[in-house]
Amino acid sequence: MNAARLEKVTVNIGVGAGGQPLENASTLLERLTGRKPIKTLSRIRNPSFNLRQGDAIGVKVTLRGTAAKEFVAKALEVKEKKIKEQSFSSGNVSFGVPEYIDFPGAKYDPNIGMLGFDVCVTLVKPGARITRRRIAKRSLPLRQKVSKQETVEFMKKEFSVEVVESV
Repeated sequence: MNAARLEKVTVNIGVGAGGQPLENASTLLERLTGRKPIKTLSRIRNPSFNLRQGDAIGVKVTLRGTAAKEFVAKALEVKEKKIKEQSFSSGNVSFGVPEYIDFPGAKYDPNIGMLGFDVCVTLVKPGARITRRRIAKRSLPLRQKVSKQETVEFMKKEFSVEVVESV
């Protein structure tokens, strides 16, 4: 009851603008994950970047189960199974893949160009649903929260990750 498990993996590409670059990012994520991505929207208005609230500025895909484990394993091959210590937080690990052609099984497409993406891994312990359920919501006890140390141990055990010090 106290062991952390992989809840989900979120793969994200932030483009910053709509149009063809957003469509290219969407196509890339669909090829890499096999799932249909959703668009992420701007939360604020920023005139200096020509952004209005509600504009599509990126795409993301959420993976769960075995598809999530397989995707993380492939993404870690790009990083040579080394992740910086600052990439870990309580229950989360985030790292970036600078160029999609480094990803195993991906081939360069001149129509898409060169794009990178972010991979965010979320861990939970059994019983975490009490914070999200509809009836009788409760706050999560401290012993049921995944600590940073438990996150590091999970990644070392499950994916043979080496944690390197930040420069």
